[in-house]
Amino acid sequence: MVRWRRAAAALGILLFLAASTSAQAPTEESAASLWQAYAGHFLSPDGRVIDPQGGDRTTSEGQSYALFFALVNNDRARFDQLLAWTQTNLAGEHLGARLPAWEWGKRKDGSWGQIDPNSASDSDLWIAYDLIEAGRLWKAPKYAAMGRRMLPEIARRETATLSGFGPVLLPGEYGFHLQKSWILNPCYTPLFLLERLAKVDPAGPWIGIALKQPELVAQSSPGGFTMDWVSYTPGTGFAPSLESAVKSEGALGSYDAIRVYLWAGMTSAEQPARREMLKSLSGMSGYLAQHGAPPEKVNALGVPLAGDGPVGFSAAVLPFLEALGDSADATRQMQRIESQLDEKTGLYGKVPTYYDQNLILFGVGWMQKQFRFSDSGELIVPWQHR
Repeated sequence: MVRWRRAAAALGILLFLAASTSAQAPTEESAASLWQAYAGHFLSPDGRVIDPQGGDRTTSEGQSYALFFALVNNDRARFDQLLAWTQTNLAGEHLGARLPAWEWGKRKDGSWGQIDPNSASDSDLWIAYDLIEAGRLWKAPKYAAMGRRMLPEIARRETATLSGFGPVLLPGEYGFHLQKSWILNPCYTPLFLLERLAKVDPAGPWIGIALKQPELVAQSSPGGFTMDWVSYTPGTGFAPSLESAVKSEGALGSYDAIRVYLWAGMTSAEQPARREMLKSLSGMSGYLAQHGAPPEKVNALGVPLAGDGPVGFSAAVLPFLEALGDSADATRQMQRIESQLDEKTGLYGKVPTYYDQNLILFGVGWMQKQFRFSDSGELIVPWQHR
């Protein structure tokens, strides 16, 4: 087992060093190894993703990502467990008619259940996408039907048209439309998800939101670094937001923003929007040319602060660097990731955090060609051609 874990970690480096776009791919065993380690460490037998660093809470984000990787790894048994737990505990048995609560865990009175019933729109998009693609890839219409039922609710409860800008995805159902402004999160709208949902639901707002995403990224990325949260005020435009920030630190680009680079890199090269977003994020590409790791925090002026981001940040920028053709910078990030593999657990980091492992599942899985997205957003996985 140790031998193939070493091989799995080294394989991504070898693939990128070779600048391989050929048919050569990692073995099925190595490509699936991190998913198996992740499931063994963070996933309960009944399908709950546990965040140990978050007080053993569960989020709709965690469930949505785990559903995606169960699908990528053709792990239908775990997909069904995850879906059943999500439906029962986050959506009150009515996923589709009801959006999932974003946070579940130990309450102040010691009981376990929903802590915050508000929704998280990025997770809702991912869950709908996971279900629609599961229906297509596994030829199981029941999944796709459930995913499609979610779309009108997301559109009705979690989208808005901003005066002077256009359609956007709000971060959740409640709390993001203030008296004179709106609060947005640039990482909540991966273009490939929106493109796919637009094909499934052409009457929905998805293509309109997708068309505005490059402009949102460009207008909310000071110095070429995107922010975690931004506010929009008609007549004024976008600015880094303090509403969802730790007030003592100020507005930042950090743990949410890192996914903007990840999603931009994963967007199909056939999409002109990818070029626009990569250009808007030039601060990060310039920084990585001079530093061994992405910064953990960037201030509201677009200035990186002292301190490297965790190992998951290195994984998140891999597709971004691949899209830019920066093989040397990507190799440095892969070497950093490999150096933090714990061969006993198959996970990464001295203390393997839930969020880092998710970013690595995305970034390293992408580099190993475990999955891709078509220009219309369909999920492409090697096992679908068997």
